[in-house]
Amino acid sequence: MTAAPVLPRHLLDIRTILLEPEVERFARGREILDRFPDAERVPVASHWRIPALRDANAGDWLQGKQGTLVLGTKRGLAFRPNGRSADFIAPSTSNGCAMACAYCYVARRKGHSNPVTVFVNIEQVCAAIRRHAGAQGPKAGPNQVDAAAWVYDLGENGDLSVDALLSDNVRDLVAAFRSLPHAKGSFATKWVNPGLLGYDPQGRTRVRVSLMPHADAKLLDVRTAPVAERIGFVNDLVAAGYETHLNFSPVVVREGYEAPWEELFRELDDRLSAAAKAQLACEVIMLTHNAALHEVNLLWHPKAEALLWRPDLQEAKHSENGQANLRYRTGWKGQWLRRLLDRLRARMPYCRVRYAF
Repeated sequence: MTAAPVLPRHLLDIRTILLEPEVERFARGREILDRFPDAERVPVASHWRIPALRDANAGDWLQGKQGTLVLGTKRGLAFRPNGRSADFIAPSTSNGCAMACAYCYVARRKGHSNPVTVFVNIEQVCAAIRRHAGAQGPKAGPNQVDAAAWVYDLGENGDLSVDALLSDNVRDLVAAFRSLPHAKGSFATKWVNPGLLGYDPQGRTRVRVSLMPHADAKLLDVRTAPVAERIGFVNDLVAAGYETHLNFSPVVVREGYEAPWEELFRELDDRLSAAAKAQLACEVIMLTHNAALHEVNLLWHPKAEALLWRPDLQEAKHSENGQANLRYRTGWKGQWLRRLLDRLRARMPYCRVRYAF
């Protein structure tokens, strides 16, 4: 394992490790445990069923994210078709996040603060990716995901820039895609981790840097890197060999919402390097909220709900997994999205919109 990075203590200060029984059978599990020798180790039967996490009150929402690490194994190695950010969702090497975005869909699904879970059977995950990518062969033609490569989303349930502070799983994933001529890895991030710059991706990993207007991020993107730092990181990632796109999300609608986005587009146009602009693309995602998450947020971050909870603008819509979510009203949502896209294209015509919804 590479030398352990210095953890940002305000984000991660691991005091307790909850681990499944088989974790120490895996080299990655032993490496992570060695990295945190002073942490209390608490055996658990399953990383999915930990009552102490699920039953924690909202006052412990952030404390649990900072001080708790869960270690387990990824049992299901299935691949799911996607078609938006990626062609396929790969088996994840983590679940949960040390950050605490007020609109987080993972927390919405799991019902608690959901600290980082690292899956230690990384060799099995990488082998499954190689088999799946090899079976696809060359991509028949371009689509909205990519012109030539099959793209695999690697971080559906977490932020791999933060995961890379905890283990070498992300380094191993980036290395795996270097040897796959018809495939790319992809993940979105809101954290600036300079350690990623030494992974030598050779253009086979796409990083989607998530951005929103500064004031919105300060209120909603709790414990994330400041937007100004994320913008600078785009240039660094491109120089380091990553394909680097932007993820404008979520777009939170209220009176005058367009102006802060226009200012963000102006800042990007001023600060992005020529190399970054030459390969740039983006995705634009309107806010989806959830009544259960709203109730939790009222207990620990009610100011966020003043922006996120707008029944006058939202309507109920059931998600693919059966949850009753709130999305902007049909008809109006399309108009609000078009207003934003018009401003994006006027300021950054070189930024291709891969998809928007």
